[in-house]
This record gives sequence, C-alpha cells and structure tokens, in this order.
Amino acid sequence: MTSPGKPPAPPWRVEGAPREPERTPDRRPPRQRPAWLRFGWLLLALLAVNWIISSFLLAPPARTAVSYTFFSSQVTANNIADITATGDKIEGTFRRSTAYTPGSGKDAEQVERFSTQRPSFADDDLFAKLQANGVQVNANPPDAPAPVWQQLLVGFGPTLLLVGLLIWFLRRSAAAAGGGIGGFGRSRAKLYQPEGGPRTTFADVAGIEEVEQEVTEIVDFLREPERYRKLGAQIPHGVLLSGPPGTGKTLLARAVAGEAEVPFFSMSASEFIEMIVGVGASRVRDLFDQAKKVAPAIIFIDELDAIGRARGGAQSLGGNDEREQTLNQILTEMDGFTGSEGVVVLAATNRPEILDQALLRPGRFDRRVTVSPPDLDGRRKILEVHTRGVPLAAAVDLQSLAAATPGMVGADLKNLVNEAALLAARRKHEVVGPADFSDALEKIVLGTVRGIMLTPDERRRTAYHESGHALLGMLTPGADPVRKISIIPRGQALGVTFQSPATDRYGYSAEYLRGRIIGALGGRAAEQVVFGDMTTGAESDLDQVSTIARQMVGRWGMSEVIGPVTVLPPPGSESPLGLDGVAPATKELVDAEVRKIVESCYDDAVRLLRTHREQLSRLAEQLLQVETLDEDAAYAAAGIPRSAAPGAVARGEIPGTEPAPGLPPVPAATEDNPR
Repeated sequence: MTSPGKPPAPPWRVEGAPREPERTPDRRPPRQRPAWLRFGWLLLALLAVNWIISSFLLAPPARTAVSYTFFSSQVTANNIADITATGDKIEGTFRRSTAYTPGSGKDAEQVERFSTQRPSFADDDLFAKLQANGVQVNANPPDAPAPVWQQLLVGFGPTLLLVGLLIWFLRRSAAAAGGGIGGFGRSRAKLYQPEGGPRTTFADVAGIEEVEQEVTEIVDFLREPERYRKLGAQIPHGVLLSGPPGTGKTLLARAVAGEAEVPFFSMSASEFIEMIVGVGASRVRDLFDQAKKVAPAIIFIDELDAIGRARGGAQSLGGNDEREQTLNQILTEMDGFTGSEGVVVLAATNRPEILDQALLRPGRFDRRVTVSPPDLDGRRKILEVHTRGVPLAAAVDLQSLAAATPGMVGADLKNLVNEAALLAARRKHEVVGPADFSDALEKIVLGTVRGIMLTPDERRRTAYHESGHALLGMLTPGADPVRKISIIPRGQALGVTFQSPATDRYGYSAEYLRGRIIGALGGRAAEQVVFGDMTTGAESDLDQVSTIARQMVGRWGMSEVIGPVTVLPPPGSESPLGLDGVAPATKELVDAEVRKIVESCYDDAVRLLRTHREQLSRLAEQLLQVETLDEDAAYAAAGIPRSAAPGAVARGEIPGTEPAPGLPPVPAATEDNPR
C-alpha cells in the first residue's frame, strides 16, 4: 500500500535512465531549466558584458587639472580654443598642446584638454579677456554623453550581430548538410523524383536485357504489391549489381526507379564516412527513415565496397572504426525489414569479392546480379540508344561500328558517339559521318596525334618496329587480326599497331596466348633482325608479355612444371606485405617458367621475321610512305593474301570480342614514351 498523499510509482521505466527521486515534504526533485531559458540568460550576460565594455569606449577622454595661474597665463598667450564654465569650474581645450608642470615635484606633461577651478576672490575681467582673444565660451557640458541611439548601437550591436551570424551559419550549414548541428548526422542522399520531368526507363538501357529481367519483378512489386502478398511472396530486401566500370549499373538503378515511378534516393557509400565517429551510422539511420516516410521507395548506394569491405582483415585496423560502424548500421537496418515497408535497396560495386559476407546473406542483399560487358548485338543496341539524338549520315553502319569496338562497355560507346559528334561539329558537318566515327575511335583507342618531328633514323626504326608487330599478327596462327598500323606519334606512343580479336571470346587457349606473346615481341625482334640491336621502345610490349606469361604459369595452369594449380593471387589483390602463402622455391619455378615461355616465343618471332625478311621490308617501306595503313592496305603491302593467311582473318570470323578477365586489353602492341 502507498501512504496517503503519495503518488504511486510508474509501472514502467526507461532502460538506462536514472530513477526518479522520491518526493518528500522537505525535498522536491530538481527541475531542469528549459534550453531556451538557459540561452536567454547567456544572451543577457553577453549583452551586459558588451554594455560595460562599450561604456568605457564611449566615455570621453580624461582632462588634466591645471592651476588657475597656468590657465590665466594661457589666456594671456591666446592659447585657449574654447571653454565651458559651470559655476566656478572651467573646462576647455588649448589651441596647441602645452607643457604643464604640476606641483609636488612631478614631471611636466603635455596638456590639451584641461579643467581648473576659478577662485572666488579673483577680480580679473576673465570674460573680457576671452572675448578679446576670440575664445568660444559654451554653456553646455563639454563631456555630455553620446546620443541614445549611439549608446544602443555600440552597447548591444556587436553581441546581436555575433548571435545573428551564429544562427545564420548554423541554419545554412544545416540546410546544406541536411539538418542538425552542422548537419553531420543527416543523410546527404539526393532524392530523384521521376514525376515532373524526363525520367530514365528501360528504354534508355540496352545491351543488358538479361539483367533487366532480373529487376523487372522489383518494379512489378512496387507497382502492385498486393499481387505478391496474396501469394505470401516477399520482395528481395536488397539487390546487388556487380560488374566492370561503365557497364550501366547506376543507369539500371535509375531505370528501375523511373519504371516504378517511386522516389529514388541516390548516395555514394563514401558520403556516409565523416571525420567524426558515429556520423556514418547516423546518416544510415536517417536515410532509411526518409525512405520509409515516402514508401514505396528505392535506396541506391553506389560503390558499396567503400564501406562494405570484409571486417577483421588486414585493412580493418586503426582508423576504420567509423567504416565498420557504418557497415554494422546498414546490416541492422536491412535486417529490420519485414518486407512490408516498400523500401528496396539497390547497390552497385566493381569488386563484389571483397564485400563482407554478412551483406551477401539472404535477408540483406539476397539477390546478386552481374552486369557484364555487352556482346556484339548489345553494343549495336547501345549505339542505337546513344545516337537517337545524333543526326547520322546514311553511310553510317552501326553494326560495323559495333564490330570495330570489341571490349567497349556502355560508357565507352557513349563517349565514342560524343567524340564523333564533336569532331563533326568542329569540321562544320551537317551530319555525323563514318569518317567522324573512325577518327573518334582512333583518338580513343590509339590516342591523340602529337605534333612532334621524328628524326629519319627514329622514323625508320619505328616503321620496322610496328611492321614486326603487324607481320607476326598476319603469320601467327590464332593471332588477332591486324586492323591498323601507324607511325604517327599518338599520346605517349611513337607508333601503334592495332589488333583486335575476330569473335567474342570468353576463354583463351594456350595457342592464342602464345600468339599474343609472339605478336607483342615482334617489334623487338624486328629491331634485332634489321638493326642488330634494341631500343627502349619495347617497354610496354615487355610489360604485356610478362603479364600474360606469368598468368599462364601461376593462374591458368599452363605449365607442366607448376602443374594445374594456382600459385599467384588475382591481379590487383596482391598482399602489400608479400604474405601470399607461396613458398620462395615455387616463386623461383614460376619465374623460370615465365622466362622459358617468353624466350621460346621470342625465338619463334625472330625466326619468322628472318624467314619473311622481304615482306617485313616491303611493309615497312610502304608504312614510311603513307604513315598509316588500314587492314586491307596492310595485308596488300605485306603481300600476304588474306585467304591464305594463317591468322584469324583467314577463317572468316565475324569481328568483335570481349577480353577475358585478367588479360591485357587490345591494342596488342603500343610504343612507349620517347626517351
């Protein structure tokens, strides 16, 4: 039972909150003053301090008390500018500063403003003397206080201005960052509303039809959620889009939002991270709260690997606590979905292999969609999308253009169309023609033409170097066909030989890889055969050769000595400390096998070029005359019938390709920087 007059204790209590003190007749619980009252008292204290300081600032300068005798002497010397008399007290100003020596042995001081006391027994005609000297005699107090408006302005103005600037700064930063004190804890996601303007739909996405089918049911669920709920189906909580850069992951997410006609919150994963610990988790909570308020909605997180990296690894030390807290908050928010909120999370990443496994389990990102580079038909459809607003000449063949762009993704093709349109506008064309696309492709793949002059010896050596690449591409079985040869300096290169595969490739044989190595070594072999020495021009060729040979031995099991095992990590994932778990003896075997493959291919390259020495010279001389040879002109200059060439062209394959993972992209041979 409770005592009479004592209120009963509440049946609940907030966990972690302090208990309410008991009420007794002699002791009452302390009351917390409201925040606005504390701010008011602080403002009043600042105003009081400001008023006291301003009182000293507005106070008139002090006056020096002088003797009446000294004052009379200055009147006689006509050194009085003005005076004000109040009774027997006289205050005034000297015309010029005068030295005054007070009594009591004090030092002399310069006096300009003075005050003195007129003795009552003085009978001098002071007023007449002052009038005779033209001294102004005032009746008002000389040190009257400043006007009230000046006192208010100086007394309260600085404090009010400071408080106003502080409030304005806080509001501005809160508006820019999303609210809060400085806006640190609010989400910076950009809200894309499809209504009221052009929106992205599946019609703007081409070349990845199989991926569109994966996300179509998400659009259907957001449009007709009851149709799925009747059958007990739940929409995936998260969809992870993975693939190489430029394949259209972000575009696909915007298309999903445009088709579903729902709010679309877009944010990069790196925007969650701030220098203040805990801000990232707060922004995650705020982002999901905003999406739930306007559900159905879509949350898109770009570059998820910035915060979704696996925890507990070698890179999870030191200053990554903020990143892990943000990741934990994302895991918590996605795990809290019941499927009825109408919020779908889309995320994009280029490196799904490094993501934390907790992100990839069912209930979070339970659907993973791979967005691959487009094939030949996909590239043609992408070109059709990007050329819808570009006037094309009748001779432009998008199918042939798609065949000439193996390995390019959607972003590359969009850039190609834009470069061709820029070239056509620069040349004052009415429409974009095949020459514009051809030159734009050369600029993107081969580089911009450099206006440097090569010496005759360098030009001749470069011609033989590029002819060596091209001739081996024509003679080596399985090698990529030669598309163009040029000795015009472009970008960082003195010359270039462009080779591209003839079909879409998804795997590479050992014969094809050896053909790539032989072709890449053709420039160095040609210099050895013709000039008897070598230059630094083969630097990039050797880098490419070493990469292919090392992956053949250490990753693809194409060495009898190493066997069918993987002993090297994938490119880009090497341990910074060299802790890859491979024995030193195994690394020595890998190096020996790489050298064996490269030396064998180099011997084949030298042997082929010596056998076809006449064709090498013929191709180089023609290249010296015209500087650039296309595919037909190159085969004709070398005197090799295309129908009899052992390369890929002889098989009549359709041009177009997709580079396999880990293989250096074409062009297969490129000169290095001139030394």
